Amino acid sequence: MTRDPRTIGQRVAAALHAGVAYAVLLFLVAPIAVIVPLSFSSGSFFHYPLPGFSLRWYADFFTSPFWLPALKNSLFLGSIAATLATVLGTLAAIGLWRASFPLRGLVLGILISPMVVPVVIVAVGAYFAFAPLHLTDGFTGLILVHTALGAPFVVITVLATLSGFDRNLLRAALVCGATPVTAFWRVMLPAILPGVASGAIFAFATSFDEVVVVLLMGGPEQRTLPRQMFAGINDNISLTITAAATLLIALSTLLMASVGFLKRRAGAATRPPPE
Repeated sequence: MTRDPRTIGQRVAAALHAGVAYAVLLFLVAPIAVIVPLSFSSGSFFHYPLPGFSLRWYADFFTSPFWLPALKNSLFLGSIAATLATVLGTLAAIGLWRASFPLRGLVLGILISPMVVPVVIVAVGAYFAFAPLHLTDGFTGLILVHTALGAPFVVITVLATLSGFDRNLLRAALVCGATPVTAFWRVMLPAILPGVASGAIFAFATSFDEVVVVLLMGGPEQRTLPRQMFAGINDNISLTITAAATLLIALSTLLMASVGFLKRRAGAATRPPPE
């Protein structure tokens, strides 16, 4: 049995650090641990202990004329916005990676500013900018704003992946007679695909969970799942909202697991082979 080389003070500090970390984790997970069991309650109120087990609230969610269309709107809006954000963000990241000019840092700061600026400011600015163009109360304006909110995540993840990409691979492809487009599709894109996919997942999650922009710019036909949950809290509290929250938690967990898988795949691809 080996002796711990740390001093008593170092061991106490490590124990306190671990205790604080677990306390913060418990604080963050506690709301989830409360909400999920309620979605399986056979009762009609937010009450513990549960009177029984039932799937009635999930059945109500998937048969409701309000919840299911809201879910479809969120999936539609998130898919279109994530696709546009992935394309534009990837092109912007490649341009910043290849270019070298004095204002490169400023351009990067402008591109990722939606990650820093509060969403309510983005929503108000977009509303006043799009209202004269009649882009409010429709999916077009929402898609544009959600694309702007999701693109920074794509830029960051793709730039991080490109930092380990060897530029000589593109030069070799061009020397072999490939066009720039062919070199991108056959050489660069497969190498940076995990970063692109991770950015797309983050962009989709950002659009899917967004509610402030939808509240300001969305019309009656653009009722998304987060907006429906917000309305349900204010108007008529039902345990159906716990079923919707549980589905959102499951989706978020699946998306984060996908990002972790892509990171491991990217790390395995860039790891040098054993000698």
